[in-house]
Amino acid sequence: MSKALLLLDDGSVFEGKSLGKIGTTLGEICFNTGMTGYQEIFTDPSYFGQIVVMTSVHIGNYGAMDFETESESIKISGLVCRNFSKEHSRKNSHSLSHYLSNTVGIQNIDTRCLVNHIRSRGSMNCIISSEIFDLSDLRKRLDQHPKMTGQNLSKLVSTDSVKSISTGKYKIGILDFGIKKSILDSLEKFDTECILFPQDTDFETIKSYDLDGFFLSNGPGDPGSMISQIDTVKKIISTEKPVFGICLGHQLIAHANGISTYKMLNGHRGSNHPVKNIETGKCEITSQNHGFCISKEELAKNKNIEVTHIHLNDETIAGIKLKDKPVMSVQYHPEAGPGPNDSKYLFEKFINLIKHAKK
Repeated sequence: MSKALLLLDDGSVFEGKSLGKIGTTLGEICFNTGMTGYQEIFTDPSYFGQIVVMTSVHIGNYGAMDFETESESIKISGLVCRNFSKEHSRKNSHSLSHYLSNTVGIQNIDTRCLVNHIRSRGSMNCIISSEIFDLSDLRKRLDQHPKMTGQNLSKLVSTDSVKSISTGKYKIGILDFGIKKSILDSLEKFDTECILFPQDTDFETIKSYDLDGFFLSNGPGDPGSMISQIDTVKKIISTEKPVFGICLGHQLIAHANGISTYKMLNGHRGSNHPVKNIETGKCEITSQNHGFCISKEELAKNKNIEVTHIHLNDETIAGIKLKDKPVMSVQYHPEAGPGPNDSKYLFEKFINLIKHAKK
């Protein structure tokens, strides 16, 4: 292990040891509170452009499995952790180092101190380097890196062509902003034909596939910057066919109905977030990963949208539905991957909307 430096946009510096590839990387720093699921987190396309701090003290100790991925490659821009273990406990697993061979990271950092700092100062850009130790040079590079606000990053993780990835009775068109494998697995369990569309596919192309319903996926970046995608979502909603949105898809549904989004101080990232289902009164423990949220004040003025879920930690909007159309969405991840299965009923609810519409 060689020396490595972490420089935050506010000037804070943390020194540790190198992890993964020797090099330099930039991104928005954020933290995940999950105790497990590091492999799924690192391969989640929603983390594209972000450097992730893992609050769990030990990372890599249970190894990695080829099937525990949410995409075909590592999507995080960098990794910060306290203790990284090359030794792993599970039979037939291999070292997490295998997956991080092209990822720049830093270990032996006081992550409790760092996370407390981010909690009070908010998410910000940062730079990790295990090859450059001149702070003035790192500062110049950091100043040139774009902020997360205003960026459409989904175009960098979306499919590059229309793809039919399953066969079944119910034909669902998926607008791919960076969809997780667990979401596809969840949809395929319900006898569905899933057709993936690139994030910038025009509405007429999507409409030509004669779909039974639409799914708007998760993904990275600022939803407010996705003007053409918002217009496409408006047209999808106007078909009056069932629509289900998760995370970024949820935010785009809000924009399509005149509700803006804002950048959160820290965002919600972890697998233990409590959400209340307003319709049932029950609490769900959920998996979450988002840095933007829809405006509660603007939503209160819209008489055609009903709040279905509330985040119990800060009372932000966690789910909505339209009153006059079969459109529903949640800010969190019912497919988990990683996380609990409390919210998987939402996929069945979406399929039931499609069944009802077909009748």
